Amino acid sequence: MSPSQLFKSPAPSLHRANMVHRHLESWKPPIFTFGNATSPAAVIRRFFDLQAGSIWRDLTVLLHSSSGTVLDVGCGAQPYRGLLPPSVSYIGIDTSDAKENFGYEIPDTRYFQGAIWPVDDGSIDTVLCTETLEHILKPKQFLLEAARCLKSGGNLILTVPFSARWHYIPHDYWRYTPSSIEYLLKENGFENVEVYARGGALTVACYKCIALLLPLLLPQTSKLIVKWSLRLAGMVFMPLLIILAGMGTLSLNGSGGDDCLGYTVIARRVLEESQ
Repeated sequence: MSPSQLFKSPAPSLHRANMVHRHLESWKPPIFTFGNATSPAAVIRRFFDLQAGSIWRDLTVLLHSSSGTVLDVGCGAQPYRGLLPPSVSYIGIDTSDAKENFGYEIPDTRYFQGAIWPVDDGSIDTVLCTETLEHILKPKQFLLEAARCLKSGGNLILTVPFSARWHYIPHDYWRYTPSSIEYLLKENGFENVEVYARGGALTVACYKCIALLLPLLLPQTSKLIVKWSLRLAGMVFMPLLIILAGMGTLSLNGSGGDDCLGYTVIARRVLEESQ
């Protein structure tokens, strides 16, 4: 049935913006910077950015025992490279449109076009993929590439957001559940899938409240009067912002919940029969 058959002309309107036409975010946090991830500025950012802080906590544990060659896919500013042991061989890759779409153009990164990664078959011990899968329009091909590059029995470490705003509009396509993650990985060459929630309902509540306050402290407007007025208003809420960030951080110590910031995933490339 065509729209003209479904609705009388003119078609009814919900009197809200059609989000299909959105191509810009009303406000977005500053992108990560390439450099020392343990600097005071980076530590402060992770305290207030609960998404980044929760990922850092998990990867601090998971990457500590890495060995061999680690492939960081969609590496952006390579914020988690410093968590790897010095003996690890690191390769960072990203798409050639990373600068245009996401604002990243980082030294020591292999930029590529198309769906095929510039990495040899079976040459990688661990594939690291942080907050990237939601930006991949065709995740099946992406995961098949991960399986192709990994050695038999190699590891995949993956993080995805769940309770997170639509970001890098329009290049943000999916929100995954544990069920969909397990299905996709098992269908595309992985086994032993483990999915861990980052935080719970309290974490999400703190995260959302912080998201309301940060645009006051970090206004993105060229009008000086408006900018400084917002900053002054934001300073009033600074104690509340610190309390929310502290509560959110403490809540990450729990076992996680059905409503969470996102998921940290561990999986193994299926072992080849000959091994």
